[in-house]
Order: sequence, then C-alpha cells, then structure tokens
Amino acid sequence: MPGEKDLHPYQKFCVDFLEEKPQCALFLDCGLGKTIITLTAISHLLYDSYEVSRVLIIAPLRVARDTWIGELSKWEHLKGLRMERILGTPRERVAALSRKAELYVINRENVEWLIKHYAGRRLPFDMLVIDELSSFKNWNSKRFKSLMKVRPRAKRVIGLTGTPSGNGLMDLFAEFKVLDMGQRLGRFITKYRQDYFRPDRMNGQMVYSYKPLPGA
Repeated sequence: MPGEKDLHPYQKFCVDFLEEKPQCALFLDCGLGKTIITLTAISHLLYDSYEVSRVLIIAPLRVARDTWIGELSKWEHLKGLRMERILGTPRERVAALSRKAELYVINRENVEWLIKHYAGRRLPFDMLVIDELSSFKNWNSKRFKSLMKVRPRAKRVIGLTGTPSGNGLMDLFAEFKVLDMGQRLGRFITKYRQDYFRPDRMNGQMVYSYKPLPGA
C-alpha cells in the first residue's frame, strides 16, 4: 500500500500549498491526483497542526459515492481517517450526519437540503472542500446561494477543478466568491462585469454575451 512518501514532487508541492493558504484552489487536469493531494493536506490539518476538526466535501454524486472513499482506502497514511457519505434518502443522510467522523461527503444536489437541515443551528464543519468548483459557477443558482449563507463559518476552503472557466471567464466570479467572499473579483456580478468585460452580442438594451476587456 503506497504512503505519503510515494507522492510525486508536484503533489507534495500542492499539499504544502493547501496547508499554507486558508482559501485556495487546485486547478489540475483529471488524473493528476487532486483527491489524494487534498486528503493528505486534510490529514495534516487534522492531526499535525490541529487547525480543523470536521471537513465537508461537496462533490458530484458518483464522485461523492465512490471516489473519495475509494481513495481513502488506498493509502497507508490515510488509514485513520473516517468518512461518512451523506447520500440516499433524507433519513439515511441524517443518520450519516449523526455518526462520528472527520470527513463528510455530500453530493452537490443536496447542499440546499443540508443548509436547511441545520437552519437555526451552526453548521458543524470548519473546513469545506468543493470538488468540481465549476459546478458553483452560477451566482444565481440555489446551491450557490445556499452555500454562501454558511460560507463565512468555514475557516478553510479548497476548490478543485480542471476547468475553472469552461464556458468563459464570466464563470470565475461565483467560483472565486465561494473561495474568498469577494476579495479578489468583488462582491457583485455587476461590478465584475463593468471592471473586466464589455457587452458583445446585444439586442437594444438586452445583452446576450460579454467579451473581456483588453488586458482583463
């Protein structure tokens, strides 16, 4: 069974990066080890520096069901980590939340349910991992708005994706706001558009698309 010493140099570099930066992202192509990198950094934050105690991972359904738990079982240095999958029926999800673990993984479609489940109570996670950050590119979606309600409570946030701007640079606004609450690209989409884009396809006052400004 491989251990931490078997990580590639670039993976070790990324582990250090995740530990150093409380809010950050890994933009790595598929197959380069985003999951093992993140799990290794989490294990250090849990048991070396004691900076976090419970981690919520949001992922596509298949990834939430299979990938994270599978990766956890492959590596020697991760054997002590416990993971609960918040999947299935509402009763099954509640049962998973009630069991003790360091890691909890949920599919992105159930983020809104999770926030409602803890309505009026503090969300019991101090670290957030968003696997496939680009699935939160829509600043007007319910999942984005739900997550932003509790985002300030997470002292550490990691975004993972290989396609941060799959449909263009406009996608970056919501993705980065989840990470840093608007520090880099601003708090409002209208200001982001004004600063970095100009209208492209229009019909009267209706704007259908935008182009990045020169140098944006």
